[in-house]
Amino acid sequence: MKYAVIAISGTQFKVEENQKLSVDNLNLKEGEKSSTDQVLLTANDDKIKIGTPTVKDALVEFEVLKNYKGEKLTVFKYKSKSRYRKTTGFRPQLSEIKITKITL
Repeated sequence: MKYAVIAISGTQFKVEENQKLSVDNLNLKEGEKSSTDQVLLTANDDKIKIGTPTVKDALVEFEVLKNYKGEKLTVFKYKSKSRYRKTTGFRPQLSEIKITKITL
């Protein structure tokens, strides 16, 4: 089984080829292909390489499938005994990507 642990937008993901996942907005257009060299760990059957901090010559290629807004998140601030309550919310900008190739 071939997989890698990558860092995209400050978040780590364990990915395999042909896997779809949602990440923070990458500022890429839909259908655009890109790659990342922020590969922290690679595994190919029994061979595991751990980077210090990244694995040299490892590359993960992906394609942006769509850019969209996520579900609304509610943020609630509260301080006891002072009648302070504040509710705000936002919808995060996300990108759905598909991992096309893992080069070790």
